[in-house]
Amino acid sequence: MFMTLMTAGFITGMLGNVFIGLVNCYDWVKNHKVTFINFILICLAVSRMSSLLVVFVDAIIWELAPHVYDSSSLAKCFDILWIMTDQLSIWFATCLSIFYFLKIAHFSHPLFLWLKWRMRSMIVVFLAFSLFLLIFYFLLLGTLPIFMEIYMMAKSNQTLFSDTHETIAVKNLIVFHLTYLIPFLVSLVSLLLLFLSLVKHSRNCHLISTSSEDSRTKVHKKAMKMLLSFFILFIIHIFFFVQLTRWLFMFYPMNSSVNLVMLTLDIFPLSHLYILILGNSKLRQIAVRALQHLKSQLQEILQSFY
Repeated sequence: MFMTLMTAGFITGMLGNVFIGLVNCYDWVKNHKVTFINFILICLAVSRMSSLLVVFVDAIIWELAPHVYDSSSLAKCFDILWIMTDQLSIWFATCLSIFYFLKIAHFSHPLFLWLKWRMRSMIVVFLAFSLFLLIFYFLLLGTLPIFMEIYMMAKSNQTLFSDTHETIAVKNLIVFHLTYLIPFLVSLVSLLLLFLSLVKHSRNCHLISTSSEDSRTKVHKKAMKMLLSFFILFIIHIFFFVQLTRWLFMFYPMNSSVNLVMLTLDIFPLSHLYILILGNSKLRQIAVRALQHLKSQLQEILQSFY
């Protein structure tokens, strides 16, 4: 059951991300240039595919050959790969939030106008700063002998932790979650400011006695839904699924509940993936046409058997 659900999530996620990547790469080739939003979506799709692949391979080894993790080097390798891919996925998704906010929100403050004018540079600086934080985390990780000190007892099937190891593990978890603090705060600020922009615009429409929603209000609300859905999924992913998974791996590595919790790591990338497809009119239309074409092909194949 675990491997069936994990494989289904892996295939679904890979298909969706490949779809987003191919559509944006096709626009790149067709127009002989890549827009900033297309570049972010391509990078996001690649990072999500990498994250899904790491989690899937890790799950296969964990299920079929758990004794392999007696080697601390392999466990450390998978942990580093997962942290890198998950962080990249979070950063590029946060860049989407910044892009939607600066593109749609409207404020007359000079600082906002300056940020909007230098949107690309600001997002590049954000990515560079996030990369610096990740490097700093790995450097700090090298000085802390974290869960690589876990050793399995073959007879009792329990994990032995000294008080020192528990303290180091808890400190590592705290430092690990601090790496998500910047994307969390940036996403929160983008969401709140976009909401304020929507309230301000709605008030102006009310003052001029506009009864129906104008296009700007609709765009505001659509962007609000996108950012709010990402923010909610982000909170659930970081403060529940990731935290719970790492705690279980730290202190109860052979517990059967670890398998079930590992499945939750796919919920955030899968959910946000299809929110992106449904929220983007171009991606949604292409996806509908592709599904209709696939349906007609399947009907032709089935009819050929009768």
